[in-house]
Amino acid sequence: MSNTTARARAGQDRATLYNEITDKIIAELEAGRVPWVQPWGTSAAKAPLAMPKNASTNRQYSGRKERD
Repeated sequence: MSNTTARARAGQDRATLYNEITDKIIAELEAGRVPWVQPWGTSAAKAPLAMPKNASTNRQYSGRKERD
């Protein structure tokens, strides 16, 4: 496949992707939802915040700097 053909195909794929996303946004708007607004009332938004943990040791970070 030539470089020109590859670029033309990539452009067509991008246009198809843009059309799919546009169609989804329009469908959401027609259903009465605003897809770019954060749904603050969801259960994920109400979840308690916790201190982050080290992935390998599962130890919680204290938020303080350790001394040598």
